Amino acid sequence: MAKQKKNFLDYVPHKNKENTWSKEPGGIIVVHAVHRGFFSLLARKCFARPRVSNIHLDEYGSFVWKQIDGKKTIGQLAEILKSEYGSDAEPLYNRLVHYMKVLYNNKLIVWKKK
Repeated sequence: MAKQKKNFLDYVPHKNKENTWSKEPGGIIVVHAVHRGFFSLLARKCFARPRVSNIHLDEYGSFVWKQIDGKKTIGQLAEILKSEYGSDAEPLYNRLVHYMKVLYNNKLIVWKKK
C-alpha cells in the first residue's frame, strides 16, 4: 500500500494559546511569542536574548491570522484570501501552505487534521 501524502488544505489551524497577540493601529498583527525551556533560559542569560519576541506579520499574514478561528480549514482560508485579494494573492496555495508551516514550526499555531 502506498504511503498517502499529507493534504495540508484539510488541516484546521488553531492559534497557540501560549502566545498572545495584539493589533497595531494600521491593522497589522503582532504576535508575542514567549520563549520557554532550558535553552531559551540559557540564551537569555548568556546572550541577553529577550524573553518575549514580538513578531510583526505583514498585510496578508495579518489577514490570515484574523481568519484563524479553529473551525476553518487551510483550504477555506485560501478561498477567503482569494476572495479578498484576488490575483494579488497568487500563487495562493503554495504561499499559504508554506506560511502555515512557518507558523507551525515557530509554535505560533497548532493544527488538527479534519
